[in-house]
Amino acid sequence: MNEVFVREMSRRTFLGCGAAGLGVVALNSLLGPRLMAAAQAANLQSNGVVNPLDFPPKAKRVIFLYQAGGPSHLETFDYKPKLAEMSGRPMPESLTKGQQIAQLQGQKLTCMGPTHGFKPFGRSGQMVCELFPHIGGIVDETCIIRSMWTEQINHDPAHTFMNSGSIITGRPSFGSWVLYGLGAETDNLPGFVVLVSQGNGGQMQPIAARQWSAGILPSRFQGVRFNSVGDPVLYITNPRGVSRDMQKDSIDTINALNAFGDRTLHDPEIQTRIAQYEMAFRMQTSVPGLLDMSSEPPDILEMYGAKPGDGSFASNCLLARRLAERGVRFIQLYHRDWDHHSDVKNNLVFKAQEVDKATAALILDLKQRGMLDDTLVIWGGEFGRTPMSQGRGGRDHHIKGFSFMVAGGGIKRGLAYGATDDLGYAAVEHPVSVHDFHATMLYLLGIDAMKLAVKYQGLDVRLIGPEGGTVVRDIIA
Repeated sequence: MNEVFVREMSRRTFLGCGAAGLGVVALNSLLGPRLMAAAQAANLQSNGVVNPLDFPPKAKRVIFLYQAGGPSHLETFDYKPKLAEMSGRPMPESLTKGQQIAQLQGQKLTCMGPTHGFKPFGRSGQMVCELFPHIGGIVDETCIIRSMWTEQINHDPAHTFMNSGSIITGRPSFGSWVLYGLGAETDNLPGFVVLVSQGNGGQMQPIAARQWSAGILPSRFQGVRFNSVGDPVLYITNPRGVSRDMQKDSIDTINALNAFGDRTLHDPEIQTRIAQYEMAFRMQTSVPGLLDMSSEPPDILEMYGAKPGDGSFASNCLLARRLAERGVRFIQLYHRDWDHHSDVKNNLVFKAQEVDKATAALILDLKQRGMLDDTLVIWGGEFGRTPMSQGRGGRDHHIKGFSFMVAGGGIKRGLAYGATDDLGYAAVEHPVSVHDFHATMLYLLGIDAMKLAVKYQGLDVRLIGPEGGTVVRDIIA
C-alpha cells in the first residue's frame, strides 16, 4: 500500500476498509466454496468446481439426442394393447377429469390406438415399435424409462424446464451445469457443443439459444452451436490476406487490453472474454480437422447413414462421436419436427427413417471404441403425446407420462423401468420427474445435485430447483 496514502488515511477509513475485508472473509466461509466459485471457475476452462467429486463417477461425458416437439411414447417405446382395444371409444373420464390438456381442453376425448405395431427385441424382449428396428437391435444396451412426467404442457416452457430445471428464463442449462461442475477435457474446442437438424416434415417448433444458455453462470459455460451446413462456426477461416501470425498478434493485443481491464474491474466476464478469444484462435486449427470426415471408413458412414455436410441427424450423430473423442464434455443434438398434431401415423415413418439407424449406430460405435461405459447417451423430448386423438389422426401435447431412453455411463442394460397405466395416460409405476432425471444423471457424473448451486439474489440456484430431485438408483448398474 502506498506510504503517503497510509499516512493520509483517516482512522475511520482504515477501520471501515478493515471491517469490509473481514466481512468478506466471514461471508466466504459461510457461503461455502461452491457458491463463491463461479468467478474462480471462469479463469480456466479445465477447472470444475466439484473437486473432488462427490461420488465415484460412472460417466465422463453426455450426448443428449433431444427430439424437439414431443415424440409419441405410444409409437416408440410404450406398448399399449389395451389402448388398441379401446380405439375409437370415449376416453375414461376418471383419467382425464380436471387434468391439464393442451389443445383438446373442453373437447370430446376419444381413444386412439397405436398407429404402428410393436414387437419384442433382444434378449430382454423389450417391446419397441416396429418402425425402430435398429434401436430394437441395440435395446439390450439401453434402459427405457417409461414413467417420465413433466410440469409444462407447451413447447417453449417445456423445453426450458427440460433443459434448465426451471421455467424462469436466465437459468443455466443442463450442459452448462455439467461443464461448470466438471470442467472441460479440451482447450481446443468448447466444452459444450450444440448441433441442430430438422426432418422432412413441416411442423417445426422453434429452438431458442436460451436452451443452451449459461444463465447466471459465467458465459464461458454456455453451449456453442455448430452449424450443420457450411462453416461450422462463423469466421472460422481468416479473410484473404490475413495470416495466422497476423491473427495471433491481433488476439494478443486484444487480450492485453482485456487483461488491463480485468486488473482494474475484476469482472469474471473479462476473464471469459480473454479465454474465448484464445479458444477461437485454437479452433481455427482444431475445427477443420474435426469436420474432415475423409478419415472415417465407408462402413462407418454406412452404419450411421451419414453423408457429411448434409446437416442431417445422422451426420450430427457421427460428429457427436468425434466431438466426444476430442474431449467435449456435453454434446446436445436437437432434432426437430416431432410435433404431430395430425397424421402421426405417416409422420412417424419419416421420423423413424431419420433417427432410428443413426441412434443405434452411435451407441454401437461408442461401444466398439470402448467409450460407451463412460458416456451417457440420452434420447427423448420435452414431453409425450396424448392417448386421445386430435384432428386428423394426430396427438396433442402430453405431460402425465412419456418415455426416455438412456444408455452407457453406469446405466443398467436391457431394462424397462416404470410404467404408465393401461392406456398410456399417466405414469403410475415408479414415476420419474424431470428433477429426478437430472439428479440421476448428475449422480452418474459424480455430482451431488443438491450441492451443485450458485448464489443468486440471495437464493441457492440449482438444476434440480429448490425442491430437489431423487436419484433413481434402480436404473444404475
